[in-house]
Amino acid sequence: MFDVIEQAEFYPSFLPWCTAAEILERSDEWVAARVEFSYLTLRFAMHTRNPKRRPEWLQVRMVEGPFKQFHGEWRLVPLADQGCKVTFDLAYQFSEGVVDQVAKAAVGRIFGSVVDAFVKRADATLSPLVPVSSGAMVASSNPPPLT
Repeated sequence: MFDVIEQAEFYPSFLPWCTAAEILERSDEWVAARVEFSYLTLRFAMHTRNPKRRPEWLQVRMVEGPFKQFHGEWRLVPLADQGCKVTFDLAYQFSEGVVDQVAKAAVGRIFGSVVDAFVKRADATLSPLVPVSSGAMVASSNPPPLT
């Protein structure tokens, strides 16, 4: 499950409104990426550099983008042999004057669909997957290799 989250290069194939993604750096401690989004007339790109500790967490830290503040955090908690519970917390604040209210609503919709998209991706690549609640899921601890 950690791989589904960490491998941003695959986001355009399953994350709604993600039109492009490129890994800029990857190590055991960090993953940096440039991710582009498009929704109606709103288009923006973000460059992130994200500390990680496999397989427990990955923080999303914006280096460059349309936000004054942007912080995301994925947490994966083992559930014995049952798999893991996954949570994603996100807080962001737009830079002043960058976007209007319509764009703010669009970004809310984009980020609001993130967890659902990851649930669907995990369901397609991992088995079994049991939804727990919005913002959390349980995934098998013995998934097949990602393709």
